[in-house]
Amino acid sequence: VGQIRPISYLAADGMRIPGYLTLPPGVTDPKGLPLVVFPHGGPAARDYLGFDWWAQAMASRGYAVLQPNFRGSDGLGTAHLEAGYGEWGRKMQTDLSDGVRWLASEGIIDPARVCIVGASYGGYAAMAGPTLDPGVYKCAVAVSGVSDLRLMVQWEADQGGQRDSTVVRYWNRFMGAERLGDRTLDTVSPAAQAARADAPILMLHGRDDTVVPFEQSRVFAEALRRAGKPFELVELPSEDHWLSRAASRQWMLAETVRFLEQHNPPR
Repeated sequence: VGQIRPISYLAADGMRIPGYLTLPPGVTDPKGLPLVVFPHGGPAARDYLGFDWWAQAMASRGYAVLQPNFRGSDGLGTAHLEAGYGEWGRKMQTDLSDGVRWLASEGIIDPARVCIVGASYGGYAAMAGPTLDPGVYKCAVAVSGVSDLRLMVQWEADQGGQRDSTVVRYWNRFMGAERLGDRTLDTVSPAAQAARADAPILMLHGRDDTVVPFEQSRVFAEALRRAGKPFELVELPSEDHWLSRAASRQWMLAETVRFLEQHNPPR
């Protein structure tokens, strides 16, 4: 099990971002390590100081793992949460790469050996890394991620049968949309920006996901295919949003590690 260190750094606009850095087992004086940025889901959730099976799995293969509580994270005060409103694909995204730059400035990681991995909102952030914040990541792994924000909010509206439900208003506020179908969301939708992708992307998604529909990964895969960008799509049959079965989690971890080692070897 790798050591977990609480850290904090300043985002480009001066906001302090707390988080955690997991080191490979046995590493006590980190220098020039390969890095995996691992943003949490939610986005109104947070990471804690404690054992994280997913982070530890990646650290066990030789990667440092950064878990930033970017703006929009919950449990760190109202101001920190509300700072994320309207910042999907914007400052919520650059909060992640600002952490990469800080770790590089400290000599802890090698900025030329960085990938991003995440699930749910973290899956969106992983998709957005190569498409909306280029020049940072060598690869990305998105599990059950959101790729088309307009399509996602419309799906939420259809599920509830209301165009102006509390759920729709919540997502529009966080994503930065004025109304249902707001085309400004295309500027922060990885599927609409697939032609900008500058790193290979692996998507894994449960076929029976009722939180983020499988269609979100399929749409992104089609956009990447049309743009001639490298990607892989792994369908997890009969699996839900949380990968509730142990076999699915092991499969996901094996595929994630395979993809990381292929595109960003730890040694």
